[in-house]
Amino acid sequence: MINGIVKRKMAWITVLAVALSTLLVVTACAPSEGPLPVGKSVVQVGAIPLLTGGGGSADQPSFRASADYIRYFNEEEGIPGASIELLWRDGQTSIPAVISAYRAFADRGVPIMFSNYGTALEGLTAQMAKDQIPFVTGGSAGPLVVPPGWVFCAWGTEGESATVLLDYFMESWTEERPPKFQLFILDSGFGWTPVEEITPYAESIGYEVLPVEAAPHVVVDASPQLIRIQAREADLVYLLTIISGAGPIMRDVERLGLQDKMQFAGTQWIVGDRLVEFAPAGTEGFLSPRSTPWFDDTDIPGVKTMVDKLTEYHGEVSRTPEGFAGWVYGAIVCEAVRSAVAEVGLENVDGPAVKRALESMQDFDAEGMGKFTFGPEDRRGSISLAVNEIQGGKIVPVSDYRDATILVR
Repeated sequence: MINGIVKRKMAWITVLAVALSTLLVVTACAPSEGPLPVGKSVVQVGAIPLLTGGGGSADQPSFRASADYIRYFNEEEGIPGASIELLWRDGQTSIPAVISAYRAFADRGVPIMFSNYGTALEGLTAQMAKDQIPFVTGGSAGPLVVPPGWVFCAWGTEGESATVLLDYFMESWTEERPPKFQLFILDSGFGWTPVEEITPYAESIGYEVLPVEAAPHVVVDASPQLIRIQAREADLVYLLTIISGAGPIMRDVERLGLQDKMQFAGTQWIVGDRLVEFAPAGTEGFLSPRSTPWFDDTDIPGVKTMVDKLTEYHGEVSRTPEGFAGWVYGAIVCEAVRSAVAEVGLENVDGPAVKRALESMQDFDAEGMGKFTFGPEDRRGSISLAVNEIQGGKIVPVSDYRDATILVR
């Protein structure tokens, strides 16, 4: 029986690898958008997505959606008489590769870049200040938001986002004993950095915090960790990983029948159709704090525009949380460039002008998809989240939006 399970899992990994390789070939060869309009000037922006390496499964949809928003922005003539040209290099989930890409774009004079690889960006902050080039990212972390520098994070840190879920669960806790809180994280900076924020906060509001469990980017078998978690009698298990880990983890939760024995929850970056497909029964009731609406919310103008354009460009909509966020990142970048052009003129757009544009961004809402505000001392665009739950395979809000608790000052 065990050998059979292993064979099925290895077969699944082989299929995943083939599919991933195919996707990367298509992504690498295809232009990020159609030809730029003849006779128009351009402002170049640089992107360093993680198309390969451990972060590829999460960042590919984000990058594609960012590129799609830039295409849409140009079609709508967001900057009259000009277009934004997207340049990109694969960051490979590798700090040296990101640094190399950064240097190439900086030497080219690109006035703004974006990347979700927060670990690499932390090491580049001093160089960004020297080169005076701002970055937009969804990979928010404490060292990127404090002290305020040249990195602008769409959201609060992962630890801060988790406070909304922790508060929500505690509000419904009725037993006299403290609830037992279990973190199950990606064994990288993405997972470990928020632990230092979440643990003291959880303890401060009455949780008993259990020893951390960790797993690699791609999980083959989460049984050892889950058996330990079960033995500890955890009440709330929070997954701080990406989809290549969370999907197999929740599949094993379903296989072991643990979904009815404890509450599972996790970061918003894993909650989408792919997670439900991994474990339809195991993910029922899964909770997550979410910063934006979902693809089903087409009564919101920005969501309808996104769904319509993704369908037009690709024939279908890949309903991933990373893809939804990538559309928003593209909107923030384009709005910053548009504002900089309005201030200094097309020929004078540079990093400092784009930084000023970002710092003056107030309640930018991307057609109702969320309000983003930055300032000279503020590098978190939005800290408002609502708790969502998977119900019958659908992602449904179960709380109002509320501000996360700021943990990094």
